[in-house]
Amino acid sequence: MVIKKERFGDAMDVALEGRLDAQSSRLLEHELEQSYHELRELNIDLTGLEYISSAGLSVLLIAQRRMNRQGRMRLTGVRCQVMNALDATGFSKFMMIS
Repeated sequence: MVIKKERFGDAMDVALEGRLDAQSSRLLEHELEQSYHELRELNIDLTGLEYISSAGLSVLLIAQRRMNRQGRMRLTGVRCQVMNALDATGFSKFMMIS
């Protein structure tokens, strides 16, 4: 998995490429944890994400809960397979997806 982060003051863009599975989800969780301080807007681009596991969904849920307390989070570029997982788990009902 490739994680690209760009921070602009209190906003951050994160682009994910590859597979967000049990192993790579720990890396993403660590990268996000390092970035929450004074963060008000988190945009996660999933255009390059080919697969997401339940561990990856868990990381997105943790990020969503954290950002609900301090700002907002948006998912962009969601592919069909990933959207199916978000729909099946009900995440698409409470996550901002554009």
